[in-house]
Amino acid sequence: MIHAYRLNGSNIVLDTCSGSVHLVDEMAFQVISHFGEEEPEALCRRLLSEFPEWNPQELTECIHEVGQLRDEGKLFAEDTFAPMAGELKQRTAGVVKALCLHVAHTCNLNCSYCFASQGKYHGERAVMSFEVGKQALNFLVANSGTRTNLEVDFFGGEPLMNFDVVKKLVAYARTIEHEVHKHFRFTLTTNGMLIDDDVIDFCNREMHNVVLSLDGRRKIHDRLRVDYAGNGSWERIVPKFQKLVKARGGKNYYMRGTFTHANPDFLEDIKVMLDLGFNELSMEPVVCAKGDPAALTDEDLEIVMKQYEELALLMEKRRKEGRPFTFYHYMIDLQGGPCIYKRISGCGSGTEYMAVTPWGDLYPCHQFVGEDSFKLGDIWNGVSNTAVWQKFADCNVYARKECRTCWARLYCSGGCAANAWHSTGAIDGVYEDGCKLFRKRMECAITLEAKRMLDEGEA
Repeated sequence: MIHAYRLNGSNIVLDTCSGSVHLVDEMAFQVISHFGEEEPEALCRRLLSEFPEWNPQELTECIHEVGQLRDEGKLFAEDTFAPMAGELKQRTAGVVKALCLHVAHTCNLNCSYCFASQGKYHGERAVMSFEVGKQALNFLVANSGTRTNLEVDFFGGEPLMNFDVVKKLVAYARTIEHEVHKHFRFTLTTNGMLIDDDVIDFCNREMHNVVLSLDGRRKIHDRLRVDYAGNGSWERIVPKFQKLVKARGGKNYYMRGTFTHANPDFLEDIKVMLDLGFNELSMEPVVCAKGDPAALTDEDLEIVMKQYEELALLMEKRRKEGRPFTFYHYMIDLQGGPCIYKRISGCGSGTEYMAVTPWGDLYPCHQFVGEDSFKLGDIWNGVSNTAVWQKFADCNVYARKECRTCWARLYCSGGCAANAWHSTGAIDGVYEDGCKLFRKRMECAITLEAKRMLDEGEA
């Protein structure tokens, strides 16, 4: 399968199954787009009738070269991955590589679009004890098989509302690393309200990554990210974020924003974050029920997709000016990239990755916490709800019939199981709005990286 598209003045051809990307002129674009529809001679005659200004000899040579690329497996490559989809995921059955520790089911902000119900996850406010967190780390070690690198995310609510336990858990992990032959990599996600010098020093010493919540423009951020008195948080957190990022040397962090119906023109928020000195950026579309005031409308989606294109132009311009910045959804490696297991199996929620509540209950990921039917078990007894576990083990890109004919399937791996469940009621469903946005992001990301490689002599 090929995907041929035009973006920002470039003609791009992606071969889905080989992963090869071609920046081509109009002649090659037309030939590839119609290759195989008829015999080469007939194709040549038809294209010359549509483009009489073309040189017949050059067109004949172009058709021949496309045929050679097909024979070399760089165009129209067959899909050989479908038969191995289930087998690959079963090979890692029972091996856990990452935990999301919900150290605080409470928050000091009252964001109306919060999927976690202001940190409570549809339940009671609570914080994780050191004993529960310690057992969670022991559970991860015991169930990680031969893996050396283990990932732990400190999450909430607002995890800094339980900062002492976070510090104790990191200290405990460091004391057992050598003994158990593991290495822990920690991430912290915070709204910034409680950041101080102690937090900054600790994060820069122990956190592999820090995710900082900022929605961009002050008027947009303060519209939804407010405290319990209704006051916006932008003015209080931005200076703290700037101080933390500067102390980290501008690396290993992400500004993580959410755009809603209030700001489908999210590129303006990106520009504000750049002006504030932040260069590692992520802006995520809100996921909520249709009819929710924050939900993106069909008209919003059209605006957003145009914004993605304009964002790509801005990134290319700044790269050429020596002022590059990173946008999380445009990070792509066209030469290597994720292994085929990752491309087929996805994020591993419910099997390789799980969320732990303050009480030690296990869920497939943070977006399922509080949904009793998705409770997998607990950190003392392990996975007991094998039926739900098996559903996630069976979930891969080829488990969704709609994905099998999608050109982007080996980039999204079937998408987010939680988003699918929230929108369709099934973890192997298809969140159509999310698919539209993902495909546009991939077109932009592939174009950006292909042009960079060409400019820098890597292609």
